[in-house]
Amino acid sequence: MEFEWVAIALGDVAWISLAFFLGFLARLIGLPPLVGFLATGFVLNYLGIASGEMLQKLADLGITLLLFTVGLKLNLKVLIRPQVWSVTVLHILIIIVLFGAAIFGLALMGVPLFFGLNLKFSLMLAFALSFSSTVFVVKSLEDKGEMQSLHGRIAIGILVMQDLAAVVFLAASTGNLPSLWALLLFLLIPLRPLFHHLLQKTGHGELLILYGLVLALGGAELFELGGVKDDLGALIMGVLISTHPKSKEMAKSMLGFKDLFLVGFFLSIGMSGRLSLEAVTIGFLLVPFVFAKSALFFVLMTRFKLRARTSLLATLNLTNYSEFGLIVAAIGVANGWMDGEWLVVIAIALSLSFVIAAPLSGNDDRIYNLYKIFWRKFQRKERLPDDRLLDTLGATIAVFGMGRVGSGAFDKMCELHGDTVVGIDFDAELVKKHQAMGRKVLHGDPGDADFWDKIEQNHSIELVMLALPNLRANLNALQQLRETSFSGRIAATARYPDEQEQLRQTGATAVFNIYTEAGAGFAEHVEVHNKT
Repeated sequence: MEFEWVAIALGDVAWISLAFFLGFLARLIGLPPLVGFLATGFVLNYLGIASGEMLQKLADLGITLLLFTVGLKLNLKVLIRPQVWSVTVLHILIIIVLFGAAIFGLALMGVPLFFGLNLKFSLMLAFALSFSSTVFVVKSLEDKGEMQSLHGRIAIGILVMQDLAAVVFLAASTGNLPSLWALLLFLLIPLRPLFHHLLQKTGHGELLILYGLVLALGGAELFELGGVKDDLGALIMGVLISTHPKSKEMAKSMLGFKDLFLVGFFLSIGMSGRLSLEAVTIGFLLVPFVFAKSALFFVLMTRFKLRARTSLLATLNLTNYSEFGLIVAAIGVANGWMDGEWLVVIAIALSLSFVIAAPLSGNDDRIYNLYKIFWRKFQRKERLPDDRLLDTLGATIAVFGMGRVGSGAFDKMCELHGDTVVGIDFDAELVKKHQAMGRKVLHGDPGDADFWDKIEQNHSIELVMLALPNLRANLNALQQLRETSFSGRIAATARYPDEQEQLRQTGATAVFNIYTEAGAGFAEHVEVHNKT
């Protein structure tokens, strides 16, 4: 091993160790680890340490894999909904006008850093601040198991529309239009059956992960060669195979790699420029504007017939600035349009917006519950499709979460108790598939504070079985059941022993560890067959 590589590796190990320590500290005080990663970047910046080669590669890979996994889970039907494209366009235009006027006003007043910005560059900066962070929102939704919920799909749809707007802006601002070779990228569409065939043949191990890396990195490289933003290539490749049954398995297999690489991204934000008191002050002053941006999101979503809760939860996830602001600032600095300290200003505002958004997103249901009457004042009077009264059809057993575990539990309970079982899931597409198979499944979210209000008041449910995607989703559902004074039995699934204890303390009367109990179930199954 060459000495130069050893030196780089040791430096990067020191940074990653510091990131672990501060990330762990953030978790201990109830904040997401990414807050600690951001703090690490600023500490290293303050100490005058430049970003290492490995760190930058981790950051680039993290963003590429993130957009690829977004593509794997993206439903294109969501993008054509007016609640997505209309809200996105109107939001960007209004923010550009409001923020642009405010920034230009500060420039005319001679405020440091703003002085010298003309109207064109003020509007450009406002455009950058109108975006929300794809990295943060997807990470937050994945942690809560809400990627397929209505508010999750709306938020992701808005982010994708923003990314498309970013591609157009970058092409226009740099003057680099896509080359004629970019037309060949349309050949990827007829190649889709080939991608699906290879995915089917990769199995379930390391080849599946490697194939995902090939698609993500290969797609990014192809788009860059065509003069198109490389990250968009990773997103498109994910979309092309998103309809294959194994796409969800691939997304889960790559989750650990993506999260590891994103650590580099969060560290690199704080190391993006030279710190100064002036830049830090302006960065802090930009933070309150994120609430104005969020308020506009909420108002627009409710105007487009989304429920107050759906609008609020999507809005709270979008309450942050985007890493795209750093890209815009870098272009402005490179072309001499603005001072280099703007990189630090945007980085500080971005980081602080993450610190604010993390607890807001983590407590979104609680925020809605506390001020439910106020939020509902913004809801339109028209009866929305997801607001209709739910009829449980006399069921006495309700299975929440109709994934693999929930579907198996549903079928077994139907076998034991007949037609008195109902399944409930917040993924509308999954609900349609189950209904097509003849299962009695409804669309709903047990973590929704309004959910039990929509269930007919004389429901006969005596047993609730929680098979939701993760611990947080199960805990949220238990919280809602407790607040509605549900008197029946509640069974929940867990993956680890410490989760079992948390679920019991929150109100579960029975907890099933899907890993340890699976072995017992397997042994019982063998014994039954031996007797027959």
